[in-house]
Amino acid sequence: MAKAKTERRLKDNEAQAIARTLRVSPQKLNLVAALIRGKKVDRALAELEFSRKRIASTVKKTLESAIANAENNHDLDVDALVVAEAYVGKSITMKRFHARGRGRASRIEKPFAHLTIVVREVEEKGEAA
Repeated sequence: MAKAKTERRLKDNEAQAIARTLRVSPQKLNLVAALIRGKKVDRALAELEFSRKRIASTVKKTLESAIANAENNHDLDVDALVVAEAYVGKSITMKRFHARGRGRASRIEKPFAHLTIVVREVEEKGEAA
């Protein structure tokens, strides 16, 4: 007897991609995620392409993955996709030490973050003739 299949968490017109354990602080990653939230995917890809933030290329890859999931797995129209959600979660934090003067040490924390991007298909607003 197999376990019952779980319901899909997203709606039928949504697809997502998750990037786990990215070597950047969640605060810095959220700045880039806020850059693309609510925008059409072609505009969001252009913003990420020319962003000067180091993590922008990884966010772009995750967005491209979400677009590919929407197209291939859920048969959604790529031209009508919008970045519905882009949220950041905390992951592990590596603890290191930095040698200081007089035999002391101070702690250095190297945080990691998770990124989830949800794209949604929206119907185009028709022009009244």
